[in-house]
Amino acid sequence: MRKLQAEIINTLKVKSEIDPKVEIRSSIDFLKEYLKKNSFLKTLVLGISGGQDSTLAGKLSQMAIKEMREETNDDTYQFIAVRLPYGNQADEKDAMDAIDFIDADQVMRINIKEAADKMTTAVEENNIKISDFNKGNIKARERMIAQYAVAGATSGAVVGTDHAAEAITGFYTKYGDGGADITPLWRLDKRQGKMMLAYLNAPKHLYEKTPTADLEDERPALPDEVALGVTYDDIDDYLEGKDIDSHNAEIIENWYQKTEHKRHMPINIYDEFWK
Repeated sequence: MRKLQAEIINTLKVKSEIDPKVEIRSSIDFLKEYLKKNSFLKTLVLGISGGQDSTLAGKLSQMAIKEMREETNDDTYQFIAVRLPYGNQADEKDAMDAIDFIDADQVMRINIKEAADKMTTAVEENNIKISDFNKGNIKARERMIAQYAVAGATSGAVVGTDHAAEAITGFYTKYGDGGADITPLWRLDKRQGKMMLAYLNAPKHLYEKTPTADLEDERPALPDEVALGVTYDDIDDYLEGKDIDSHNAEIIENWYQKTEHKRHMPINIYDEFWK
């Protein structure tokens, strides 16, 4: 095993093998303990895109909320699934299929197109050119503004979808989808998330679809693996301590080193200070 590989695995707490049932229970208990510790919180809020990560985080959140209601006899606990399209979303059906699978207590739809476009225009009025890539980050941050607005109005916390395969590459927007209060998938790689969704009997098309951030207008539905230059299978193998092609290992390590500034903002299942 490469030296940096061992350090990264230790930092991100990735297991070489998981029992999906055990990890599902761990994530649910983590969410519940967070709510119990912060008794003023009654709501978990999450944007649902129709992809693997938000589907899994949403299902775990809904399961945690259901158990909280049953254990406390407090029906004010709720999970709110938020649809956050930029105009019309190409895979809208997947998003709604995910919400049906999650069986969300409440569903909201907030179109962020007008807000993102106006922010882009307002900045460009100051002789600043916003690139398509930069605008993609504006979209992600507008989505997080909306989620925190909902959470603020409902005594809620925002759930994040960050996991090890994203954390190692920094493949998220800082203060956008990287901004959250609690991250129940932290420690898991992409493959492990799929295993958990399969165990939960999620529709296969939601976790077998090609992962994409879908933020750029000029490159709509650009696959994550194209943007990263390496496959999730290689990333997962690397995180699980396996030997991979040295060129691909160097790509992964380069992403890790140059995105260090993005990591360890939301609290995670291994943080001690909140307990």
